[in-house]
Amino acid sequence: MGISIWQLLIILAIVLVLFGAKRLKNVGGDLGSAIKGFKKAVKDEDDKDKKEDNTQTLEKKDGENVFDVAAESKTDSKKDKA
Repeated sequence: MGISIWQLLIILAIVLVLFGAKRLKNVGGDLGSAIKGFKKAVKDEDDKDKKEDNTQTLEKKDGENVFDVAAESKTDSKKDKA
């Protein structure tokens, strides 16, 4: 019991009579622009998140190669005492 093509055409004709072709064209264009803007915003947000992830990964790699002078000096002093 779905909507048939004829029922859709009747609904479209009624909407066309009520609003007019020009207004429907404007509404369609506005709706298309809104969808396009939403998709762009989502894509920009994903790109931003990827850049942040890459930056954090680089920071972690740099942090792994840090030489702790205080830790080695403690180890050396323990060896000297033994």
